[in-house]
Amino acid sequence: MAAYTTRDRLKKALIDADYPATKEQLIETALRNGADEMTLKALRSIPPVDYHSFTEVEASVEIRDDDPELDAALKAERRRMHTHPGLSERTKDVPAPNPIVEELGENRGS
Repeated sequence: MAAYTTRDRLKKALIDADYPATKEQLIETALRNGADEMTLKALRSIPPVDYHSFTEVEASVEIRDDDPELDAALKAERRRMHTHPGLSERTKDVPAPNPIVEELGENRGS
């Protein structure tokens, strides 16, 4: 059985993570925040590299949310952002998000 988590559980587990962070630091943060066993397993399965944002961690962890349409849309978006052909989806580069857009969402009125 593959290790997976949901977006909400991952966000709660890493709410106070300091980036850039190593895989071990992310696991320690999740343990400190009381993450469930499946989320910890998912974090233990990510590549041992430095992660510069929550988005990079999220791209490396298998996410299974309740909404299959949302899940399919996110997977398609990640495939479009793939920058290294021949590497698995979990080891690709993910551009750093704009912190304003991440916090407030896109401004669709401008």
